[in-house]
Amino acid sequence: MRKSDIFRVPHAKRMFKSTLIVMLIALLLMPVSAAFASGDSESGGITVIPDWTVFLQIANFLFLIFMMNILLFKPIRRMLLERKEKISGLEGSIDSTQKEAISQDEAFSKGLKDARGKGLEQKESLLQEASDEEKAIIGKINEKAQEDLAKIREQIAKDTDAVKATLVKEVDSFADIISEKILGRAV
Repeated sequence: MRKSDIFRVPHAKRMFKSTLIVMLIALLLMPVSAAFASGDSESGGITVIPDWTVFLQIANFLFLIFMMNILLFKPIRRMLLERKEKISGLEGSIDSTQKEAISQDEAFSKGLKDARGKGLEQKESLLQEASDEEKAIIGKINEKAQEDLAKIREQIAKDTDAVKATLVKEVDSFADIISEKILGRAV
């Protein structure tokens, strides 16, 4: 994953724009709120007059958003993207293994169909001999196919278990890393 991919997250731009809009609205409403607050002195209202510290607080707020984005949000987004890519890769390997199993099952069915057709053709000329040959061929194909099918099922089961184990291990480690980064201490 390239570093430039991290900056292409549409939420960051949208979040920055919305934060900027809220701050501009707040700045525009400050004189209005100050005017309402200083209406009459008998009402007991507090008069707030914005001075240079408002801009200092705005700069501080923007600096904190910038630092949190660098130190917290970007690493979390990067980890989530990496995890998503890894999971999609594992799902792709599961899909390819399942497609391979289906194709081998189809090949088994085709082989079985071919063997039966061959046996029927030979049955016309030599009934007894063809019957014996058909049984032998079908028996061999069935045994081989059952062995292949058993191997494929074992392989699929192993791959599925390995993928599940990998994902379970990684989910815990990702959860620990994220919780450590969010809390700022070891969990």
